[in-house]
Amino acid sequence: MPFTVEVCAATHQGDRKEQQDRLAILPHSRQRGVALAVVADGMGGHAGGALAAEQVVHTAKTSLEHFSPAEESGRHLLESSMLEAHSMIQVSRFMNEKDPHSTAVMLLLQPGRVTWGYCGDSRIYRFHRGTPVFRSTDHSYVEHLVAIGRITPDQALTHPNRNVLITSLGGKEAPKFDFGEATDLEAGDSFLLCSDGLWAYFDDAEMGSIIDGNSAREASEMLIDLARKRARGSGDNLSLVIIKLNEPG
Repeated sequence: MPFTVEVCAATHQGDRKEQQDRLAILPHSRQRGVALAVVADGMGGHAGGALAAEQVVHTAKTSLEHFSPAEESGRHLLESSMLEAHSMIQVSRFMNEKDPHSTAVMLLLQPGRVTWGYCGDSRIYRFHRGTPVFRSTDHSYVEHLVAIGRITPDQALTHPNRNVLITSLGGKEAPKFDFGEATDLEAGDSFLLCSDGLWAYFDDAEMGSIIDGNSAREASEMLIDLARKRARGSGDNLSLVIIKLNEPG
């Protein structure tokens, strides 16, 4: 079924002294209908986190410029991009004497196909006409406890270690990635990429309803406004990309 693509990216510094999130929507310079969306949540003292997240976006852009869909899979593009970012962030640690890390979530849009990959706790969601279809599982200590049955999903929401990651880009250990792909795309589908500064204040159904009932730009504004109100003056950096597949016309 044909559809049109509507995209919006938005970010807010929250109540932090520095914005360490980075995001981008990158169209392919030669391949029509190919684009890459990226959200990275940097961590590290002073400017270290911002530099790490910037590196994620930079390597994604470079990888996309060399991407040939006829010769390379979408998963390979995402994996090689995150591995390159991981290596460059590690190098910057030795050069700058900082401790930079970053999460990464990426979605590659191609005609009739989307491919995603992520590292850390920045998330990707898929909805169909507002109904949640898929949500990525965070690479975090708390999600691990949920997976092995030590705590419930409700307990995870208030667990004191809910922000502790078990993997990230730039760490001493090799990063862990997860990937997914969808080829059953149709009008009414939507995708959300976001940092934890946003998803921490919503359940899946509420976000899906907001995205379905509004344009991508309006939904972005509403989600940020609600997250800021619910943070009550202690909100993290927050960033999001919304991609909606709409009926043609």
